[in-house]
Order: sequence, then C-alpha cells, then structure tokens
Amino acid sequence: MPKNAITLESLLETHDSPFVIIDKNLTVVTVNRAWEIRFGISRDRQIGEPCCTNSGNCRHSRLFEKLEPYVGLFPSDGLTDSPNQLRVRGYPLLDANGALYIGESISVATPLKSTTTSPPMVGASPTFLALQTKLSQAAQTQAPVLLNGETGTGKELASEFIHRHSKNAANEFVVMDCTILGENLFESELFGHEKGAFTGATSGKKGLFELADNGTLFLDEIGELPLAQQPKLLRALESGQFRRVGGTSALTAKVRVVCATHRNLANMVRDGLFREDLFYRLSVFPVQIPPLRERREDIPSLCAAMLTQFGQMNDCTYSISKQALAKLLQHQWPGNIRELKNCLHLASSLCTDHSIEEQDINIVQRQIINETIPSSSQQAAQTNSLDQLEANFIKELLSRHNGNRKLIAAEMNISERTLYRKLNRLNLTNSDLH
Repeated sequence: MPKNAITLESLLETHDSPFVIIDKNLTVVTVNRAWEIRFGISRDRQIGEPCCTNSGNCRHSRLFEKLEPYVGLFPSDGLTDSPNQLRVRGYPLLDANGALYIGESISVATPLKSTTTSPPMVGASPTFLALQTKLSQAAQTQAPVLLNGETGTGKELASEFIHRHSKNAANEFVVMDCTILGENLFESELFGHEKGAFTGATSGKKGLFELADNGTLFLDEIGELPLAQQPKLLRALESGQFRRVGGTSALTAKVRVVCATHRNLANMVRDGLFREDLFYRLSVFPVQIPPLRERREDIPSLCAAMLTQFGQMNDCTYSISKQALAKLLQHQWPGNIRELKNCLHLASSLCTDHSIEEQDINIVQRQIINETIPSSSQQAAQTNSLDQLEANFIKELLSRHNGNRKLIAAEMNISERTLYRKLNRLNLTNSDLH
C-alpha cells in the first residue's frame, strides 16, 4: 500500500461491504477484505489499476471536480462475469495530511451466481422463534410487509429471510435505502432514466423497480421517504407501471415489496408527514422486530456467528472467554445487534492471540431513549456520555472543515440528512454550515 494511504487503512476494515479507495490520479489505492471475498480478486491485483474501464464516463473524476457525494447504480466494470449493476455510495475522504481521496462502499444490486446465500438469522430463544414463524408466514404471501423495529435489530436480514423463503427467491432481491436518496435522486434511482434525461445522463439506466421485476424490492427506512415522492411510489405499486425519467413509454414490473422503519408511521400519518393511502398499501402484513434486550438468550450464538465472520475476513479463529460473554449479557444494548457487532469488532482488534477477554470489551453505558419523549427537558435528562463524545467530535469537524456539510458527512460516513438529524438531536447549531 502506498505510504500516503496508510492513514486511511483503519477505515477499510470497518466496512462489512466491499470498500475501495481511489486517489486523484484515478487509480485504486487499496480495497478491503470484504471486497476481495465478494469479487474473488486479491487486493494486490487491484492496487494501481484504473478506477473505471470506461474513462469517458468516470464518476470518480466528477467527484474530484465537484466534491459532491453520490449514490446510485453503476455498471460492474468487469468485476463480475455477468452484467450485474453495482449499488455504490461514494464520497470524498481526507487523510491526516489533507490529501483528497474517494471512498466507495459497494454492493451488488443483483445477486452473483457464484456467491453463497446471505448469512442465516441466528437465535433459538422463544422470542426469536416466534419472529421466525411470523416471517415464514409473511414469505408465503405476496402481501406487502412492513418490518418495524429499533435501529440495529436486523430488519434487512429479516427482509432477506422473507425473500429467500418466498416464491420469488429465484429472482432478484433489490435494496433501496430511503435515507440517502434526496428528492432529485429518488425518481431516477427507483424508475431509471433515459439517455440525455438530465445533465450527466450519458446512457440509459434501469431503476431498482425494474431490476426487482418478479423479485423483491426492500425499501429500507421508508419513513425517511420525502412526502413529495410518496405519490409516485404509490402509483407504481398500485398499477405496476412506471416511466423512466425522460422516457415516454410506460413500463411494467411485478414487484413484491417489503419495507422497514424504526419510526411510528401511524403517528407520521397523523402528523401529515406520511400519506395515509401509502401507509395502508405498505402495511398489509406488519411484523415487529424485537430488540436484542428481549432476546438476550441469543447473544452467545450471535457472538459465535459474528466472530466466525471476523475470522473469515482476517484468516484466523477468534474465541471469547466466559467472563467477556457475561459482560456482554449484562448490557442493555440500546443499539441492538448492530451495537453488539461493533463492540465485538473492536474487541477482536484489541485482543491478544485472537482471544477476547473481559478487558477487551469496551461498552459505553447508555440509556434506552424513547424517541417519542415530548419535552426537551426530558430529552436533556437522557443525554449520556456517548452523545457528548459524538457532539465534541462533530464540533471538531465543524471547525476543521469550516462548516462544509458535504465534507463533514463524508468523513463521518453518513448522509447529509443524517448529519442534520444528529445536529438537531445533539442541540448543535447548523447555522454555520454551507
């Protein structure tokens, strides 16, 4: 790895999905282990290679010019044997010396024939088995499913379970993250666009709705979908017909829809933030995903599965002591399975000889905050040390980047919309953001 990229190395393996870093010369600096496993190509073969096979339509070149993060579907650039599209999120990165790079998180919008199925849901507690039964029932219907649960409970994995056990399993499972699609990008990503439909549309592109024909479309965090875009989604779901942006022909797709949210959509309907007709269209078969604290008995088996995954990524075998496991069992896990995974990921990096001991487990004690608490005084009372650490970190970024929201969001690996939500939650002013 080039010397000037060493400061970015720690970023790589924090991503479970394939991740690549590209320099200003439009060459690959490095990729992570998940990238090697997913595409079956060693990082040594990729380092120094051009970022794109089609240099005349290079998204990386445009990002270096405009410094604007992007998300969308792009050609596979020869990474797969079949013409699959890649779901890509790209953003600028700065190393400790101020050098500019591009970071891209990548997933395959259509499944690769050579890959195994997604990891199974893990658990044996009565709560988990009841959930599994409910998901199996949902899989046997074609009714729209609404998965509701706290952040980090595994809603996307639950949606994949429904897909794999449905009659659509042989077709595509396509994910749309509603938190990272602004109003201008939503229609193009969902329905596609024709060549010349807008500046930069140098070729036509299928949208996610079209890719999910006869398969499953998973709409993650549907509560974040802008109100102005909701009628367009409703029309497509009700009729099965849509038009690409810039197109004149009506296209059709038969799509099974599964949605997920951590919000109370019924309350959003009451407050005028979500369309009532769309809510009833999406919530025919509601499923509540339980938080980890309600299925605490599953923590040992979840840990075993996660450590196996980390071991495969790092070519080693991890173990965990009874004392460390007991410490994990005592925690409330307000961040649920995602928090547990992050905690174990850190522990596996800190431990000696791949054996996780109690002192390797670093847990910030947090209270479980009810998002429906009405008063600001109650919210302030719930503020915890982790929130303060996060607030201090964002303040440093505000100063370092002179309030540039694009660079701040990119360095935090979040969308600008998520950044604004954090600013509001932490009572930080955003008046000095550009």
